[in-house]
Amino acid sequence: MVLPARVPDLSALDVVVSVARQGSMSAAAREQNLSQQAISARVHAVERELGVVLFRRSPSGTELTPEGVAVLEWASGLLDAAERFSAGIDSLLGSKRATVTVAASMTVAEILIPSWALALRRLHPETRIRVQPMNSADVIRDVLAGSVDVGFIEGPHTDSRLDHRAVAHDELVVVTRPDHPWARAGRAISPAELMRTPLVQREHGSGTRVTFEAALGEAADPLLELTSVAAVKAAVLSSDAPAVLSSLSVAPELADGKLVRIEVSGVAMPRVLRAVWDRNRGLHGPARDLVDLAITRSSASP
Repeated sequence: MVLPARVPDLSALDVVVSVARQGSMSAAAREQNLSQQAISARVHAVERELGVVLFRRSPSGTELTPEGVAVLEWASGLLDAAERFSAGIDSLLGSKRATVTVAASMTVAEILIPSWALALRRLHPETRIRVQPMNSADVIRDVLAGSVDVGFIEGPHTDSRLDHRAVAHDELVVVTRPDHPWARAGRAISPAELMRTPLVQREHGSGTRVTFEAALGEAADPLLELTSVAAVKAAVLSSDAPAVLSSLSVAPELADGKLVRIEVSGVAMPRVLRAVWDRNRGLHGPARDLVDLAITRSSASP
């Protein structure tokens, strides 16, 4: 096998994903506990190594270029694979510290898990938390296979072999950039108009896609199909295409006006986000505490 020539350092790719998720170099610096200069240097290093420009800088923040959207999609998959590799090595070596392995759907993994995990580390300082982002269908598969301690899903369906608890609520919303014709018209669109419009969509099996199709049926072929919330959001911000996303994931962009919510006549898409675990194995120790913390923090949120 010939080693690939264009694979940047994983820590640098993690910075790129952080900038895309947070929407600015300064916010990514806070998340990564690095200086803004260090964040910028790592992004520039990745751009030089790949030979493409990943971000457009503007007074309102940092947006992915079309090339950056593709790189974000691939980088997210690479980092997920590296996390699974590390977890496997820990298992082989028999890590001395307790490890909680969590499978989480993308909205939960990208928006909610970080604060839950930090709270769990304060409660169990020696516990290692490994989060494996994937779509809801794959979360259920891995929980049933016993490869993770607990899962978090967005979809409306679970499995009779699993126990579950509601940990949070959100809703799916249609979003566009402010210069999109739907936003400029200032009116609700019809379900038929939404369904015949190619959207930037999550992949089949994701909780977002399942909930959307359960509410409205199968839509037009996607303009672009992506496997992470951050990539979908970045694609909308860098194009004139609409998307359907969790209200939790687009709250900052709606607040600062980068995105606009488009109402759909007569349609609401509320969701219950659930923790799921194997009924026979039960939920124990730090995994149980993680679920309890998720419920408590969700109840305390405005």
